[in-house]
Amino acid sequence: MAEYEACILRLRLSIDINVQELLVIGDSDLLVHQVLGEWATKNTKILLYLHCVQDLIKRFAKIEFNHIPRIQNEFADVIANLSSMIKHTDKNFIDPIPIGIYKQSAYCTYVGEEIDENPWFHVKKYLEKGEYPETATHTQKHTL
Repeated sequence: MAEYEACILRLRLSIDINVQELLVIGDSDLLVHQVLGEWATKNTKILLYLHCVQDLIKRFAKIEFNHIPRIQNEFADVIANLSSMIKHTDKNFIDPIPIGIYKQSAYCTYVGEEIDENPWFHVKKYLEKGEYPETATHTQKHTL
């Protein structure tokens, strides 16, 4: 139902800004195949959502639905998971989530306390031999 609600919201937003042609790319296999009429819908709750989507589709001059596996769309999956966690007192409003795209990868590590002057040595030793430092805690082993 959440995926249908997200789809309906995006379709309505596209209609509001007068989009005539739309390519909908979704990672919900079920939603895409049901909208395309390839899979039947037996759940009465989902059926109401499907009818809503089908009514909205009629407002576009051209609309196409494509399925992309979730594994190939990790960014969208993360955003979908984040959005499902957001609770807002006003059900008709969701605070925007600022998203930045950077040209370089960002790597961040937290070093609470260095065991010696060469903490990189422990990582190198682990990568070469698969050995943890003798004094490593469970958390430190997990981090390595």
